[in-house]
Amino acid sequence: MTIQSITHGCAQFWRFGYDQMRAVSFAVALVGGIGASRLLPADLPVARYDLVLLFGVALTVLARKVGWDGPRDTAVILGCHVVGLLFELVKVRMGSWSYPEEALSKIGGVPLYGGFLYSAVGSYCCRAWRIMDLSLSRYRPRTMAVLAAAVYLNFFTHHWLPDVRLLLAVLLLAATAGTWAHFTVGRSRYRLPLALAFTLIGFFLWVAENAATYVGAWSYPHQLHGWQPVPLDKFGAWALLISVTFVLVARTRDASHGGGGGAARSGDGPDRSRGTSDRGGHRPAALPTRRRRVLGRGPAEERRGRVSLVGPLRRSSGSAAARPARTTARRTRP
Repeated sequence: MTIQSITHGCAQFWRFGYDQMRAVSFAVALVGGIGASRLLPADLPVARYDLVLLFGVALTVLARKVGWDGPRDTAVILGCHVVGLLFELVKVRMGSWSYPEEALSKIGGVPLYGGFLYSAVGSYCCRAWRIMDLSLSRYRPRTMAVLAAAVYLNFFTHHWLPDVRLLLAVLLLAATAGTWAHFTVGRSRYRLPLALAFTLIGFFLWVAENAATYVGAWSYPHQLHGWQPVPLDKFGAWALLISVTFVLVARTRDASHGGGGGAARSGDGPDRSRGTSDRGGHRPAALPTRRRRVLGRGPAEERRGRVSLVGPLRRSSGSAAARPARTTARRTRP
């Protein structure tokens, strides 16, 4: 390992962190606004939860105006808001957590701004997908959609039926086996197992949940008489729940590229991802473009060098760097 490689690694880590901060800008602004609302005087004519709702709406409009989110992103964010509100209505009714303050915008004990907490997760996925030029290989869209729906329903039904989240976690591991998330940092292409990506996102959502409960976004029963850390088992719950948002975002990215699905079909049907192998496999020259596509990317993906998180930069064997120089035989006159 040389000084140059260490310097490059540190620079790439900085770029990755910077891109992640850009992706979570909506969530940071939302949680920051919730925290700032606690500093307001208690005798305001408008309830704090109502002010947070107005702030969330204004933040969504601003994100659309300044280009943080595109039209499809906004649709996903609104979808996450609705999915989140339904989730909140059931969980609050069952006593999982509560919103103790009064507000005009509360329905069934849930303030309408509660959906923005899930919208923030959707915003992160959409922005990270675009900023880091995310693509997927060997992704199984139908299987993932079924499992994501089962994960979502289990968070409701476990109050009356056996909790099967452990079984669902095993099934998600099986469904994401061999699925890679490809992303760009600077001028280099990297890849990460999708299951590991879910785990990392789940961990940071658990960290964010600690911050959100600390600033009073909501409270668990053990936090009603003073803030305490969120139990570590919520980390696993978030790692499962992120699959719901991810499936929604991946579906819109699939549709935005002609609905072809590329690698979105590769795991549920015939293997169409071999033409985009990161292992340097030879790609048949006559393979049609539409069969080479990876979800979210076109043929240009095939011409870029890619990096695994566990190895150096490697170019595919179809690249110019790996092809031997061609020699041209000269014709000589008799």
